[in-house]
Amino acid sequence: MTQPPTGEELKTCCAAAYSSDIVALLLGGSYHPGGNALTRRLADALRLAPGHRVLDVASGRGTTALLLADAYGAVVDGVDYSAANTALAQGAVQAAGLADRARFTTGDAEHLPYPDAVFDAVVCECALCTFPDKTRAAAEFARVLKPGGRLGITDVTIDPARLPPELTGLGARIACIADARPLDEYAQILEAAGLRTVLTERHDTTMLRMIDQIEARLNLLRMTSLDKLTAADIDLDAAPTALGAARTAVADGVLGYALLIAESPDVRGRRLFA
Repeated sequence: MTQPPTGEELKTCCAAAYSSDIVALLLGGSYHPGGNALTRRLADALRLAPGHRVLDVASGRGTTALLLADAYGAVVDGVDYSAANTALAQGAVQAAGLADRARFTTGDAEHLPYPDAVFDAVVCECALCTFPDKTRAAAEFARVLKPGGRLGITDVTIDPARLPPELTGLGARIACIADARPLDEYAQILEAAGLRTVLTERHDTTMLRMIDQIEARLNLLRMTSLDKLTAADIDLDAAPTALGAARTAVADGVLGYALLIAESPDVRGRRLFA
């Protein structure tokens, strides 16, 4: 009987997938539904301002961190499990001339390499759903936040009892679906870490747009880069079925995407964000 992958194996598998060039081709510049527009909505909901120190957990190739540094004047640290992503993000920040406002480190979201209470805000986009130990990750978010600081998450949501079989298994987990949670469960996980949810928003239509984008790019790559798809072990026969199942799941309210803002308590009775 095949043993399920360990937490470390899952992290390694996800890191390898999201640092691959084929994923970049399928997802484009932003690796989460809603792209930069939703990242801006998240930053606005966090009330980011110039000089705020922000941690971007699972920072990937640096898209979110660079936006927050450039458009909002934040000082951003990005941490990602993939050393390849860290190198690419560091190259991007150098090219953008933002090395004084953004820097990147290879590290584990469940063991963040930062001291306690140093960040005004933490952001995590489309990644908590992939972490094997979500409770531990939430505790780390809370630990590195200053009192009164804020956490901003955008992530996949599911109704696990109704998730179709095509959207389960290791592949679906890496694709941010199989181990996603209902929105209220994310809030409960954060509450257990001492973070109080102050805002939630549904953005389910962004999932449909991403599914359409992946399908269109997959069809294009079939014609232009079939060798890359084959080398990446993408099952071209199963992909249309999985994408169709995902589209139906969104329409049925089984699969979606949400934004969540939570706040760390301020023992002095004040807030960092007015």
